[in-house]
Amino acid sequence: TENIVMMEDNGAGAVVLFSLFEEQLKKEEIRYKHVISETSNAFAEAMDYFPNMDDFNMGTDEYLETIRKAKERVKIPIIGSLNGITSEGWIEYSKLMEQAGADGIEVNIFFIPGDVNMSSSEVEHRYLNIIDAIKNSVKIPVAVKLNPYFSALGNMAKRMKASGADALVLFNRFYQPDFDINKLKVTHDLQYSESNEIRLPLLWLGLLYGKVDVSLAATTGVQSAIEVVKYILAGADVVMTASSLYKNGIPYLKTMNKELQDWMMMMGFDNIEAFKGSMSQQNSIDPTAYERANYIQILQSHK
Repeated sequence: TENIVMMEDNGAGAVVLFSLFEEQLKKEEIRYKHVISETSNAFAEAMDYFPNMDDFNMGTDEYLETIRKAKERVKIPIIGSLNGITSEGWIEYSKLMEQAGADGIEVNIFFIPGDVNMSSSEVEHRYLNIIDAIKNSVKIPVAVKLNPYFSALGNMAKRMKASGADALVLFNRFYQPDFDINKLKVTHDLQYSESNEIRLPLLWLGLLYGKVDVSLAATTGVQSAIEVVKYILAGADVVMTASSLYKNGIPYLKTMNKELQDWMMMMGFDNIEAFKGSMSQQNSIDPTAYERANYIQILQSHK
C-alpha cells in the first residue's frame, strides 16, 4: 500500500490494482488439496495444522487486504482488476472485491480465441455473459478492458453497454510470444509499451466518443503528458499509465500532471472538459480523417 499512497501524493486520480488471475488461484487450491491428501494418509494428526478449506481463500487474502488497507489510507478510488476463467470465478471474486471496499472492478478479459472452431458470435457472447453475470452480482461500477480484434468494435461497445458495462478500457495489451531459433523454444519476455502504440486506441477513442454512453479509458503507450493530451483530445475520460512509472518511478506522475497543466495554460484551456473529445470524429472539422479515404491521402503525401 505504500506505493498507492505515493501515487496519490504525486497526483494519481485513481489506482487500478494488478489483475487477480483465477487460474493461479485454482492451482493453489489443487496444490493445497494434494498436500492434504498426501499428508493425511501418513499423519492423521497433521490435519490439525492445516486450515479448514472454507477458510482458505487460495491467494485472495493478500489481494483483498491490499484493497482494505488502501481504502483506509487514501481518498482516491481503488479499482480491483479480475481475470477469470469460469462464471463462478468471475462472480465470486467480484463480490469479494466489492466487500473489501473496491470502488470499482476492471474486468480484464484476457482471452485469445485460439480454438479455430469457435465462432465470432461465441466470442462476443463470452464477453457479454461475463459482463452480465458480474453486473448482476455487484453494485459498484464495472469497466471492461477489451481487445481491438472484434470485427465490429463499435457495435460490440454498444452491446457491452447494454449488458451493463459502465466503462470501456482501450485496449488490452496481449503479451505475444517470440521464438528462440537456436534453442527452438517459445520465449515470453516483458516489454514495456512505447508511445507509438497509442495510435490504435487513439483511433477507436475518437470513433466511439459521443456515440456510446460509457466512460472511456485509454491505456497503452502513455510515456509522457503528450500521450495524455492526445488521448483526452480523442475523447478519453481517463488516461492510464504503468510502463512510464516502471521506467521513471512513481514521482513521474507529478511531472506528467505539471506538463499537462502547462500545455493547457499555453493553449488557453481552463479545464479538461474544454478540450476533451475536440478531435474525435464527432467534433472533428475533418471527419474523413477517421475513414478509409484518408489512407490514400496518407500514401500520396508520403510520396
